[in-house]
Amino acid sequence: MPLKVAIIGRPNVGKSTLFNRLAGRKLAIVHDKPGVTRDRKETEARLQDMKLLIIDTAGYEYSNEDNLERRMWEQTQKAISAADVCLFLYDARDGLQPYDEHLADILRKAHKPVVLLANKCEGAMQENSRFEAYKLGLGEPIAFSAEHGLGMLDLYEALKKYYKPEDDRQSETMEDDTDTTKRPIQLAIVGRPNVGKSTLVNALIKDERMLTGPEAGVTRDAIALDWEWCGHKIKLVDTAGLRRHSRVSDSLEKMSAASSKHAAFMAQVVILVLDADAVLDKQDLTIAAQVLEEGRALIIAVNKWDIANRKEALDKLNYKLRTSLTQAEGIPTVTISALKNEGLDKLMSAVLKVYQRWNMRIPTAPLNKWFADVTDANPPPLGKNKRRIKLRYITQAKTRPPAFVIFSSNPEGLPDSYLRYLTNNLRDTFNMGGIPLRINVRKTGNPYADKE
Repeated sequence: MPLKVAIIGRPNVGKSTLFNRLAGRKLAIVHDKPGVTRDRKETEARLQDMKLLIIDTAGYEYSNEDNLERRMWEQTQKAISAADVCLFLYDARDGLQPYDEHLADILRKAHKPVVLLANKCEGAMQENSRFEAYKLGLGEPIAFSAEHGLGMLDLYEALKKYYKPEDDRQSETMEDDTDTTKRPIQLAIVGRPNVGKSTLVNALIKDERMLTGPEAGVTRDAIALDWEWCGHKIKLVDTAGLRRHSRVSDSLEKMSAASSKHAAFMAQVVILVLDADAVLDKQDLTIAAQVLEEGRALIIAVNKWDIANRKEALDKLNYKLRTSLTQAEGIPTVTISALKNEGLDKLMSAVLKVYQRWNMRIPTAPLNKWFADVTDANPPPLGKNKRRIKLRYITQAKTRPPAFVIFSSNPEGLPDSYLRYLTNNLRDTFNMGGIPLRINVRKTGNPYADKE
């Protein structure tokens, strides 16, 4: 198994920068504002020949009250408990602070191996601060710069003694006995702030993995989790709440929104979580339209159903689906209560069904039989040159999402309304509701064009 490494420290000492450095790409949001990281974020990484599972954590801020800071610290404590080694960062430019010493005491009592990193140690000015860190009792502080990659070799040597490469061989042997061709479903959960996305994630995985609370916008970064439901591997991604673009002025919120949209557009299936008291408002419709435009399968989960005015919510939802999301008719809608664990199995069953539709490939024979029937029942109109458009045959070009190509000797001028007719009929005939379909018309070549 990979070496589990938790990155610990005060706010704004460079933990997320180190996380991105080890990951080899920008996975965590990095910002000058302290306290950006709230949930713990995990990913697999490599440091030369070592396999790592690195865990980014929130900055340590002590609080006796039942508030967001306390809940953030509880998440960090879970990371420390799960880790094989803790990387303790402190800011060598600022020198040791009281919180650094208090956190060092906590780490010693946790009885976990600790590697001490004097971060932001790019010059000789920070040498005094580095020597001062010996009093923490955590061993020799490594002169380090997460931003510039200085000290990576020393970090490698420090972690190497805790690494057991034979675990990798055992892991690889075990993986050979399993079905490695079964890739996990990429499932993202999106929606406006405070609709219950993180509560839904916790309810699905049956663990308080994500920070939740009455505060709007608790989640700031997209958090990916490996999960399994009824034998199906799933990469579950929680995202930050998305507000209207015109209301987003803070640079940090812009970065959070960009992270959420990237997670949604890279997913295969997207669950759009709605508040039962405000279903499919303008921002919800914008999110749904963007998901479908990117070619992702969409499911709508109406949350807080236990306290909703159900008839009013259903009437409004059905009306909005009929009038505002016509580009993907038949979108599955599931009513749930994440807080009370209601409707979750139904929601996940809908995820599997829409995922299968998203991967569907229709055999050529039944596809062209359908095509002949619908074009005979409703022939295409005349083209721009007053000649009837002849649609010869159709083929499925790709899946994920399904895309089709119609070949015609005279495709110019085929109206969008006729393509919508074909798309809707195709969706109804082959039960492909809730996924975007692509149909393009191409001109068939003239077999005599190159002959004299």
